[in-house]
Amino acid sequence: MERNTIIIVEGPQGAGKTTFTNYLREHLASVDLHRLTGIKDKTKTGLEKVTKRFQREMDYIKAGCLPDAPLMLYDRNFFTDEIYARLGYKEYSFNEAYQNFLKQLDNMDLNIYFVVLYLENEELYRERLAGRDKFEYQKFDITNSINQQNEYLKMADEVEKQTKNIRLIRFANDTEENFDERIRELFGNLMK
Repeated sequence: MERNTIIIVEGPQGAGKTTFTNYLREHLASVDLHRLTGIKDKTKTGLEKVTKRFQREMDYIKAGCLPDAPLMLYDRNFFTDEIYARLGYKEYSFNEAYQNFLKQLDNMDLNIYFVVLYLENEELYRERLAGRDKFEYQKFDITNSINQQNEYLKMADEVEKQTKNIRLIRFANDTEENFDERIRELFGNLMK
């Protein structure tokens, strides 16, 4: 029996996660899309809340990839909380929990794709973030997005070195040119 699949899409604000995951949702067979947003409590008490939340999510992933839903797609997961903690957006370190979740994920009997979106032309963040709501969990700002991108790319290198079962995909999402073709090269075997 072929293993079920999970695709986790991460990246900085403005890198195109929503567009990317919406495209996959429309073109992949039997996909279950999850959009996770942050817990607003950035204090040390938030660490307990977010750790419990992602443990429940890990348990759900273990139980949720069943024959009737063989493909799970995530727009953000525990990786985001680690990035935000590394950048000082949180009052706590998430690293211990992050390492635990990464190990749990890597040990699951699934086909696991970790997609890190980024922009080669960082000036595109200015265009993409223009007019975004100022009351977001983390303020939309070109500097924040560039800092997040740098951390995500470092994290991608770390995940690639640390894990055995997670397939890392770095996806430059600057242009719509050849978007469909590029996605099909990566996930064609999972598409309708």
